[in-house]
Amino acid sequence: MTQDFSIETGGATLSGYRREGSGTPLVLVHGFGGSRHDWEPIVAALPADLPLIAYDQRGFGDSTGAPGVPFSHSDDLLALLETLGIAQADLCGLSLGGGTVLNFALNHPERVRRLVMVSPLMLGWSWSADWIERWKAIGRAARGGDIASARELWWNHPLFETTRESLESQRLRAGIEAFHGRQWIQDDQRPELPEAERLTDLATPTLLLTGSRDTEDFRLMAALIDAASEQVSRIDHEGAGHLLNLEIPARLAGEITAFVQNR
Repeated sequence: MTQDFSIETGGATLSGYRREGSGTPLVLVHGFGGSRHDWEPIVAALPADLPLIAYDQRGFGDSTGAPGVPFSHSDDLLALLETLGIAQADLCGLSLGGGTVLNFALNHPERVRRLVMVSPLMLGWSWSADWIERWKAIGRAARGGDIASARELWWNHPLFETTRESLESQRLRAGIEAFHGRQWIQDDQRPELPEAERLTDLATPTLLLTGSRDTEDFRLMAALIDAASEQVSRIDHEGAGHLLNLEIPARLAGEITAFVQNR
């Protein structure tokens, strides 16, 4: 049985749901342009008695944020755990959400029992020229008021090549169409120091889940995370791309379950 919640923090309203169960709750944190609904294929394959929290990060899905107010997704996650009375959790983040949970684990290691990162980014990353040019093109379209073209550019981004070929391609398409695109115009996240310089501090047992056909930037980030700490165990899925939650949800759910249940 799940229960919806809404919390207020630092000019934002964070919306999500909580499923009760025994043991440490697993908190699911989605990627850029997405929402908590992106985890539905995973949740459907997780044990029914596993306690869960899935929420929309600030400015995505049903969560809101005051324009022009600097913030940190990691600070929002801390506020969420504090408000829900959770002293320690297992965290699972995808892409942008992977960056959120990594930053949180580095800042608050005592609050994280186990960490799962799926195709994670790292805060403060120096993106490749190709990524930057594509991102600028999306931003120009969005700032010019042509959100439809910005969405089309995002849908056709190499990041989603393998997902466009998958059975869940329409879920991705629907999510992109539902995204308002405000972060393409202005993103109020506070600047962060490069996370790569802090990776050796990662002391939390960590599962890193990646796809062999992900883009170069994300492959490089994953390689750095994998090499930086003995706490990291990596599973690299041959033939899969960036959105493993949509491409191989049952396999991913099994790996996450085995890890958080320490089997």
